[in-house]
Amino acid sequence: MLTFLHAGATVIGWARRPIEVVEQLADGRLYTHRIDVRDREAVRTCYASLPQTLQHIDVLVNNAGLSRGLSPLHQGSDTDWDEMIDTNIKGLLWVTKCVLPGMIQRGSGTIINVASIAGRQPYPGGNVYSATKAAVKMISDSLQIDINGTGVRVCSIDPGMVDTEFSLVRFHGDAQRAQSVYQGLTPLTAEDVADAALWVATRPPHVSVHDMLLMPTAQATATIVSRKV
Repeated sequence: MLTFLHAGATVIGWARRPIEVVEQLADGRLYTHRIDVRDREAVRTCYASLPQTLQHIDVLVNNAGLSRGLSPLHQGSDTDWDEMIDTNIKGLLWVTKCVLPGMIQRGSGTIINVASIAGRQPYPGGNVYSATKAAVKMISDSLQIDINGTGVRVCSIDPGMVDTEFSLVRFHGDAQRAQSVYQGLTPLTAEDVADAALWVATRPPHVSVHDMLLMPTAQATATIVSRKV
């Protein structure tokens, strides 16, 4: 969000928690709403309530997503599964379905779906989370076909290890376990992923970046990581 504001964009930020930014930076260019994208009707209502000018969205970044747990499938939590599926897949669909028709009508727009290396390569305990991110990748690839010829672009960005609240959420607030995930290496930052999204969004209209795998240098695959002791 801050990266796009820095670039001069007007930003609509949807999140389940309050969004805090430096007001001087936003300069009237930030419109925030507290919303849970799992709630289909809330997404529709929130989008419909935007001023008409703000409904003309040029770039959609579907970044809402989370992982819960790291258990073998047969020991997984039904509640965790529902939260991941409803957020990572359905939430992306509800928001995209609101925004995409306007892009098609105007003949331009960029949709950026943030997936994960987990959607390409499985790892122990990843099961349902990996499945949701594989779904994001397939939705993106299928959408390429659906909107071909409309002028709208779609990109799936698949990051590796990113030092955000991801692991803290995955381990249900266990800070010590979450911190251990990134020990001994320099992971990606949220800013790294945002920079990649901005680069994708600012390519010339005839250039479409379909797919991007973004990894920290220390990470070779989903499971092979070089750590300094």
